[in-house]
Amino acid sequence: MSDVVDSGELLRRLQRAKTCANEELLAWRTLSQGVGAADPAAARDAHVRVLAYETVVRVLDEIVTPGRHAEERRSGE
Repeated sequence: MSDVVDSGELLRRLQRAKTCANEELLAWRTLSQGVGAADPAAARDAHVRVLAYETVVRVLDEIVTPGRHAEERRSGE
């Protein structure tokens, strides 16, 4: 049996996911800055996770706020 989710609930779930991804992104950025050259493997892992969470946040943001990043790209050109 599958649950039916209305558009409002779907939007709330996407916003919660975006908030969670933002929190993870900030945590990994902090770790990435703190590790530095002391542990190159940990620094590389943290950097990769930062890139991954940046992507997740950007995708969720585009779903929640369509066209926002297109405007940023145009103004940055």
